[in-house]
Amino acid sequence: MTNKEILSILDHESKAIKNIPVTEAFDQAIDLIVEQVSHKKGKLVTSGMGKAGQIAENIATTFCSTGTPSIFLHPSEAQHGDLGVLQENDIMLLISNSGKTREIIELVKLASNLVNGIKFIVITSDQDSLLAQEADVCILTGKPEEVCTLGLTPTTSTTVMTVIGDILVVGTMKKNNFTAVEYAKRHHGGYLGDKSRGLIK
Repeated sequence: MTNKEILSILDHESKAIKNIPVTEAFDQAIDLIVEQVSHKKGKLVTSGMGKAGQIAENIATTFCSTGTPSIFLHPSEAQHGDLGVLQENDIMLLISNSGKTREIIELVKLASNLVNGIKFIVITSDQDSLLAQEADVCILTGKPEEVCTLGLTPTTSTTVMTVIGDILVVGTMKKNNFTAVEYAKRHHGGYLGDKSRGLIK
């Protein structure tokens, strides 16, 4: 691959990030997470299928490390008993690029049946999709075109999903006044543990 081709991919990805619609949905989602998890002592439950699921799992672990208890729930495993992880005051973050992923649509119905009034934050590219219509808060990706040569493989879309997750994490940290002291409690080992303890005065 030539340097020109690499630069073209970087340009494509960066433009997609800058094209994420910046709306009040971000603040609404952060407020919901803080209310349900920090105030009401529920947890954030993320979910997605395939590549979107991998992003959802990454978002969950990042939230955990920054003071917001979170767990990834695989939508297929949810149909075989894992749905039982849901409790009162939990909130769900669901990711589907199309907004039509069958397993995620089914998960909305199953979760609502188990926990009355459970709230959903959705990350999707289609504001008219069934999943978007079920959302309490819908965050749109800006419908990025995949940088994949076939235009099929989740590449640019998952980059955008990751960035949206980062925005939610950082916003929640700020809202909760999350400190280096609290970070260090969750990072005993490794480079980040040492670095976080070095920030404590």
